[in-house]
Amino acid sequence: MAGPVQSIERAAAILRLLAQGSGRLGLGEVAAALGLAKGTAHGILRTLQSVDFVEQDKETGKYQLGAALLHLGTSYLDINELRSRSINWADALAARSGEAVRLGVPLEGKVLIVHHVFRPDDTFQTLDVGSLLPLHASALGKILLAYGTTPLEPVMEAEREGYTRHTLVSPQQLGRALGEIREAGWAAAVQEMIMGEADLAAPIRGQGGLVVGAIGVSGSVERLCDSKGRPNAPLVGLVRDAARAVSRDLGASRW
Repeated sequence: MAGPVQSIERAAAILRLLAQGSGRLGLGEVAAALGLAKGTAHGILRTLQSVDFVEQDKETGKYQLGAALLHLGTSYLDINELRSRSINWADALAARSGEAVRLGVPLEGKVLIVHHVFRPDDTFQTLDVGSLLPLHASALGKILLAYGTTPLEPVMEAEREGYTRHTLVSPQQLGRALGEIREAGWAAAVQEMIMGEADLAAPIRGQGGLVVGAIGVSGSVERLCDSKGRPNAPLVGLVRDAARAVSRDLGASRW
């Protein structure tokens, strides 16, 4: 069996070193801390920089962890932690809105429902935990696409299923909608997957402000929208407040 690859071990050691303390170190500091020749350390740092795992400050010349690596780490936030941080806020959102609440994360080109609170009434309801929703036809999925939590290219390149006449199937339609979502800070899907049903969602952010999931309400169009099919502003406000609360619990700073 082949042994460990030394260059990968050294790259991992540099990343661990940058993740500690202030996270900004000069070339000499990195080399001295790991017992490497400056030329060796510089070569590894340049390689890590080329794939955006490391960034170099132009003024000081010091290195720090790059955005790509931070995004990679955040995208694999423990689902159990995300769920546990969301439970109380999801319960409160269901009570205040009178609607079912779902929490979604990306999984293999779909939205995985990891938490579901029933609508607080006596109607028959089915638990959605573990079910998968389409990214392009759900408010939860649109949030994940709009904020880069899941790759957009495969969805744009694939043939999107038209569940109803309202489903956004063309790349132009979907692209415009995602731009509007980023500007507004929330998403809606009105009769895009099932006629007569709508859902609203807002982004959940982790440390560093990156979006790691989405929380939203779902129900009948009559309850979630006005007579013209526009989402009710008070409901949108409740969803966004819940998303901000969960984000704060996950360590996100204000945005």
